[in-house]
Amino acid sequence: MSPGSTRADFAARLKAVPFFARLAPDELAALAREADWREYAPGEAVFFEGEPAAGLFILDSGYVKVVKASAQGREQSLEFIAPGQPFNTVAVFTSHPSPATAVALEASAAWMLPREPVKRLLRESPAFAEQVIESMADRMVFLVGLVADLSLRSVMERLARLLIEQATDDVVQRPRWYTVPELASRLGTVPDVAQRALGKLAADGMIDVSRREIRIKDRGGLEALVG
Repeated sequence: MSPGSTRADFAARLKAVPFFARLAPDELAALAREADWREYAPGEAVFFEGEPAAGLFILDSGYVKVVKASAQGREQSLEFIAPGQPFNTVAVFTSHPSPATAVALEASAAWMLPREPVKRLLRESPAFAEQVIESMADRMVFLVGLVADLSLRSVMERLARLLIEQATDDVVQRPRWYTVPELASRLGTVPDVAQRALGKLAADGMIDVSRREIRIKDRGGLEALVG
């Protein structure tokens, strides 16, 4: 367990996770006592699609991607998980296996809340159950938007939207794992097409691209592409 990642710290961090925001301190502490600490090397799978869901994960450090893969090996990244965010949030509440694979993009660590304590809390706490319903509704909206993007928008439009959503002060940071193949997986395309889209936006003066960051120069132009 890394420094600063005690169970007490984890209980405090749970308060910032939407699922658990309405729980009392003693309920958060009880959950933290049942959590397992897990560490992952870069490229290591946290869990695989089709496996029984072990529980709900809260990322403590590092980055994780959640992906669907075809039989041919092509990936569609569903989301990137940053520290403090939960994942495996659907499978933990059902008897179905995990619907996607989670992979550490760099050295990462997470707390895993086993299914049974989480399901027990769902039965015993109306406030928790209500928050889960709200979070699942938000998740549904996100997935509908993802399907709409993949079905109805061009790669250039999807890229423009992704940059707008990810930018902080018009800058998208690029950790070492934020490669063109990873970007292509997020956009639902192949690396060559993603590279051409980046190049076109740069040539049109809308962005500057470097190894460490993508800087937005013309937010209005990107927003016009998104529509």
